[in-house]
Amino acid sequence: MTEQATIHWTENGEERSANWQSEAGTPPPKRVVIADDTTTADTAYRLACEGTAMLWRGDFQNARQLLQALARRADKPKKAAKASKVPKAKPTPTEAFHLHRQAQSQRARTLSMLLLPFDADHLVPLRRSPDVREACLEAYGEVDAPYVASMRELLGLIGAHEWRKKGVEIPALAERIHPYYGVFSPVRGEYIDLVAKAQLPAGALNLAFDIGTGTGVLAALLAQRGVKRVIATDTDPRALACASDNIHRLKAAAQVEVVEADLFPEGRAPLVVCNPPWVPARPNSPIERAVYDPDCQMLKGFIAGLADHLEPKGEGWLLLSDLAEHLGLRTRDQLLGWIDAAGLKVLGRLEVKPNHPKAADMTDPLHAARAAEVTSLWRLGIK
Repeated sequence: MTEQATIHWTENGEERSANWQSEAGTPPPKRVVIADDTTTADTAYRLACEGTAMLWRGDFQNARQLLQALARRADKPKKAAKASKVPKAKPTPTEAFHLHRQAQSQRARTLSMLLLPFDADHLVPLRRSPDVREACLEAYGEVDAPYVASMRELLGLIGAHEWRKKGVEIPALAERIHPYYGVFSPVRGEYIDLVAKAQLPAGALNLAFDIGTGTGVLAALLAQRGVKRVIATDTDPRALACASDNIHRLKAAAQVEVVEADLFPEGRAPLVVCNPPWVPARPNSPIERAVYDPDCQMLKGFIAGLADHLEPKGEGWLLLSDLAEHLGLRTRDQLLGWIDAAGLKVLGRLEVKPNHPKAADMTDPLHAARAAEVTSLWRLGIK
């Protein structure tokens, strides 16, 4: 158990404090001032950029509007620096990625400086505040004292709660998957479509493993394709709860067993499926762990352990985007080298171009890499 972080501020001449909540794991800000409906957007933006947090005491909806105003200022294009006689070199794809991540991190820090008070029952004691108890309970769990949290984080919790309620439509399943807060939502469906159309190897109708199941979407799809027994693994408690919930919603509990395991369960299977995080970079928050995999740890772990958990003529299906290759974060030769060193061979590969909006957004700093991206289902077998 980690000690509860505490935030401190001065209000009406009195020293005050409260528990600090942050799903991103950020420490409480050191400088806190009181803000209300009289605080202007320019003043708030200046304070936020200086690292001074503002604890809101005004109307909730006015705070929401203020946050939107801060976002507009943060997103406003910066004035171009005076032209130098020496032309500045265009950043490489890798440099562009790191600059983009740096800008995202700075933006998040700035917008997280607007804080809200919460009662111990997760109610926000401000005028015109919505009832956010259910959304906060799903993310924070039960609390025993009032606390302070970022308004930006609260809006993320509310959005996740709405996704959890209505679910994400999965055409390949003809059903909806309900993601929990902090569990990767299957909004990019191309990798699901690859699993839906790939030919099942011999024996796969009897048993398959789904490694890092997340919402359980691939385990559910394999069950729908007729696999009699699917063992779905994960280490994250939220993912385990989310996958179990979705499997029960889809009435697939008789076929799918959700278990806590670091990558592989015990034994071997004729089919082992894994959709690891696609980009080898350090996540800035726990919620980004489904996207960013430092030093390709999960990818390399899956490849290295596959032969020991695959039946002799079985197949390992690795679902992977090549975005990291276009960004210069990983090479194809590295991937093929890990596969070879693990005693595996490539049996074949299915490919699909992504159709998400960013792939066509020419204003995106990473557009060139996204436009060239391909998502693949690598069919791996034992040498």
